[in-house]
Amino acid sequence: MEGRKAVVSRFSGAFIRAMLVMAVVVTPSVLLSDVSSDAKQMAALVALFAGLLTFVEYNAEAPSLIEFRDAPPFNRVRLGMLFFTVFCLSVMESGRAQSTSLTDLVQAIGHLVGRSMDFPYSPVRLAKLMLAETATIEQVQAVRDAAGLAYITSLISLSVFVVMLKAGSWPMRNRVFNVWVNLPTFDPTAGDMVERLERDARINIALGFLLPFIIPFVVSLSSTGVNPDSMTASQTLIWTMTAWAFLPASLFMRGIAMGRIADMIRQIRRIQGARDEIAMARASRAF
Repeated sequence: MEGRKAVVSRFSGAFIRAMLVMAVVVTPSVLLSDVSSDAKQMAALVALFAGLLTFVEYNAEAPSLIEFRDAPPFNRVRLGMLFFTVFCLSVMESGRAQSTSLTDLVQAIGHLVGRSMDFPYSPVRLAKLMLAETATIEQVQAVRDAAGLAYITSLISLSVFVVMLKAGSWPMRNRVFNVWVNLPTFDPTAGDMVERLERDARINIALGFLLPFIIPFVVSLSSTGVNPDSMTASQTLIWTMTAWAFLPASLFMRGIAMGRIADMIRQIRRIQGARDEIAMARASRAF
C-alpha cells in the first residue's frame, strides 16, 4: 500500500507540474489580443512538449535532465520566477492594445524600474544597445521597460531563494538529499565530489553574473543591431527579455545550490571522521 501511495503521489505531482509549465508557456497567447491563430497553435504545441517533458521527468524514479527534482523549493522558485516574469511582461504588452488599471500599473512599474536601472554599463543599458540605430524612442523605451521589469523580477526571486537557504529551509532537513536523483547530469565518481561541486558552483555563479552583460555586448558587436520592429513585437519581446533575465538568475541559483551541497557533504565527512576517531580511540583503549 505504501508503494502504491508513493506511485500515485508521484504521478499526481508530475501531472500538476506539467499543467503549471504548460500554463506558463501559453500565458502570452492568452493575455495578448494581437496573437494570430498560427502563433497560438505553435504556443500550444510548445506547451504540450514542455508539459510532456516535465511529466516524464517528475514521474520517473530517477530523472535524466531536470535537476533538484526532490529538493524543493528550488524548482518551485524558478518556476515562480519564470511565470511572474512572463505574466508581468504579457500584461505590460497587452496594455498597448487595451489599457486597464492592471496594465497601467504594470507599465508604470516597468517604466520606473527601467529608468532607475538605465545607467552606464548596467544590464538594462546594454540591453538597449542590442537595437539597431534605426529604432525609435518608443521602441527603445519598450525594450528598456521590459528589461528592467524582467531583471528586477529575477533579482527578487534570487533574493527569496537566498533568504530561504540562509534560513535553513533548503534543502529541507526532514529529507535525505540524493545526489544521483537531484543532480542527474553530475558524475559523483569522477574525482573528489566536493572539489567538483565547488568548481561548478563558481563557474555557474560567474556565468550568472556575467551573462546579462555579455549577451547584449556580443549581439551589438556581431552585427549592426537587432531589427527593432521584430525585437519589439509582443511575443518576441516577452520571451527574449524573459530568457535574458531568467537564464542568468537560474545559473546563479544553481551555483549557490551546488555550493550549499558541497558544504553539506564536507560537514557530513567531518562528522563521520570525528565518529571514526572516537570509535578507534575506544577500540584502542579496549585493546
